[in-house]
Parts: sequence; C-alpha cells; structure tokens
Amino acid sequence: MNRRDFLKTSTLTAASVAVPMIIPASVRGATAPSNRITFGFIGVGRMGGGDLGEILGAREAQVVAVCDLDANRVAAAQARVDARYAAERSSGAYKGCTAHGDYRELVARDDIDAVSIATPDHWHALPVVAAARAGKDIFLQKPMSLTIAEGRVMSDTVRRYGRVFQIGSQQRSDARFRQACELVRNGRIGKLQTITVAFGIDPGTTPRATMPVPPQLNYEMWLGPAPWAPYTEDRVHPQKGYGRPGWLRIQDYGAGMITGWGSHHLDIMQWGMGTEHTGPVTVEGRTEFPKDGLWDVHGKFHIEYTYANGVKVLCTDDETNPHGIRFTGTDGWVHVLRGSIDANPKSLLESTVKPDEINLYKSSSHKGNLLECIRSRAETIAPVEIAHRSCSVCLLGQIAMQLGRRLQWNPDTEQFVTDDEANRLVSKPMTSPWHL
Repeated sequence: MNRRDFLKTSTLTAASVAVPMIIPASVRGATAPSNRITFGFIGVGRMGGGDLGEILGAREAQVVAVCDLDANRVAAAQARVDARYAAERSSGAYKGCTAHGDYRELVARDDIDAVSIATPDHWHALPVVAAARAGKDIFLQKPMSLTIAEGRVMSDTVRRYGRVFQIGSQQRSDARFRQACELVRNGRIGKLQTITVAFGIDPGTTPRATMPVPPQLNYEMWLGPAPWAPYTEDRVHPQKGYGRPGWLRIQDYGAGMITGWGSHHLDIMQWGMGTEHTGPVTVEGRTEFPKDGLWDVHGKFHIEYTYANGVKVLCTDDETNPHGIRFTGTDGWVHVLRGSIDANPKSLLESTVKPDEINLYKSSSHKGNLLECIRSRAETIAPVEIAHRSCSVCLLGQIAMQLGRRLQWNPDTEQFVTDDEANRLVSKPMTSPWHL
C-alpha cells in the first residue's frame, strides 16, 4: 500500500472506529448545561473573536477558558463569555471563564473537551500538537501550517490520538461550492481539462520604526518559534480595535494571500478534482517580492500546477483573472465564488445529482458540523489530512515563487524530486527552545 492509499484508509478508519482517550461529558447526554461540550479558546483577536461568538451562540457548547498573549484582548474575551452565561451562575451551571496567558496551561486542563485555535500561522503547529496529545478535539483557523513539514506532523499527531479536527475552510459548508464540485466530479462539464483559481493580494509597505513593546503584550512569547525581530505595531496587531494585523504580510509568520485566500480556493479546487489526499506533480511560479519595507509577502503572482491526471491548474491574482474557481471541461465550465455560481451552458445549474452518483459531504453549518462530529466521533467536512494537503498546495506555490523555476513534486513522499534547494524550503527551523 502506498502512502496515498494508506492516508485515505487511515483517515476513514480513525473517523469510524477510533475510541477517544477522553470522552466529552456532552457525548453522554443532551444539551443540558452539565453535558455541554466545553471549549477553550487560544487566540481571541480578529478571527478568534468571530469563532468565539459562534460557539457562544451554540446551546450544546460552553466556553470555560480563553487564552491570548495580549492581556487586553484576553480580558475582553473573558468578560464577553461571563456576560453570555451570566444567567446560569445562580444555578451553578456556569462557574466562570478562566483567562490564560499560555496555551500550555489551557490544554493541560481536564475540564476542557475541545479547543479553538486562531493564532498567527507560525503559532499553529505547537498548540495543535499539544492539544491532540492532551486529548482535546480541535478547531483551527486556516491555513493549516506555516510549512509543509509542520503540517505533516500536525496531521499525523491528530490522527494518532484519534481527535476530531476541523479546519476553518468554511466554503465546504456552502451549498454553492458543493454544487460546483459535484457537477465536476460527476462529469457534467465533460472531461476536466483546466482549473483557474484567482484571489486578491496584499500590498507592501515602507520600513517601520522600532516601538516600545506595549505592557499588555507578551511579545517574546508572540515571536515564539519565529526569528527575533524588533517590535513595531504593524508587525503584530493593532493595539486599538481588531483591524487586520500586519503579521499576515510577513513571511516569518505567514505566506501572504497564497495561504490566506489560497487555503480556501485551492481547497475547493482539490475537492472538485477529487485530489484531496494528494497534490500536484509539477509546480512553477513567478511573482515580485518587496525589496524593502516591513511587509514582504508576494505581490501579483502566476502559479501553474500539473496533476498526475493531466489537469492543469492556473492560480493568479484577481487582477489577472476573475476571482473564484473556474472548472473547465470538454462540455462546459462552472465558476464559483462566495455568493455566486455560474455555468456554461446554464442548464448545468439545474442538473440534479442522483443518489447513485458522487454525493459529496453535506454541511450547512461549519461550526454545527464541528459540534456534531465531536458528539458522534465522525470525521468533519474539513478534516486534518485534507487540511494539510490543501495547505501544502498553497505552500508549494510559495516555494515555486521564491525559486522562480519549474519544480517536480512527489505527493507521496512530500519531497521535491532531486532538488535539495527546494527541499530545504519544505521546513523552517524553530527558534530555541521551541520544537515539535
């Protein structure tokens, strides 16, 4: 059995027969306060705050702990949680929300069933691995990882410990994206030939002066496994409000829009092609990286992937091609993006997928699917190995843009073919004492 077949089999097996090391109390009862799925939140900023709001709105869950390296943000999240459950204090159904400044304290607690992680990309691997080893189920904001090597460790660890995992690829829980993928998978556009994927980019900026570290921010911990760098607000996140943080545009902490939007759209590309457990066999890319300034991720870009089935995938900025994912076959095309689906011929949109055809995983609520799977121990609509593979496609594009030449990739070994320079970019060293 090759690696690809093994991963397919092991993922399905883990979803169907794995017995969790720690069974949530919620599995043994209904949605009474004493039987809810208890959550801890690691990262409660811009995206984590949105995830927190969704779980606070779920009757079958209860948030009991929040964690952030910014004391102001963690205090605001703690107050928000306490306000949500204020009416339950008198009955003893809610005992308060604990604030933490270190994720290791949170995952060590035995009264937490699941964690939600919304940290900078360079802080994804360590909390995920720690949570899985501690017996917690996991929701992780996309992208999966900073590097392909980290993603492999994360996927292997989550599956080894039998944890339920969902990545924040919520487009899979959107009926339009599922419809587009089912049309392609069932041959409605004929033989699939090409896929075009396009999304936006981030601008660069000028150099920024060093600033004093705010007293409420544990900046040394924020840097963590990344290289040391002087503090400036545009490196981290705004100190007032929850605006878009600067770290998204710095390669030490993330890859830019190739993983920011790419994790969504290239994931749908893989779903529609049925290549969720593998990847391309060649990749080449070009872009211009900023020559100075604080923000150094890619600008306008052009990436071409080739898959073993012969399908060509073109991924560009949305100034070059229309935003979204377009699947083109011998008999037509379908184009999908958030809020819109189009096809040629139009009659494709009226096509019904029959029960004996390929019917893809159906979810109408991404967080609802997560909670349901924590109860049932089934696999989520966006599980860990698929999350890793989708992120790997993005990171392959990043590596190709950095090297500016055509690369051969072996999706089974997850190594470039006879290319030491490219293989060195599959991983990044972590700053001591951090390590996987």
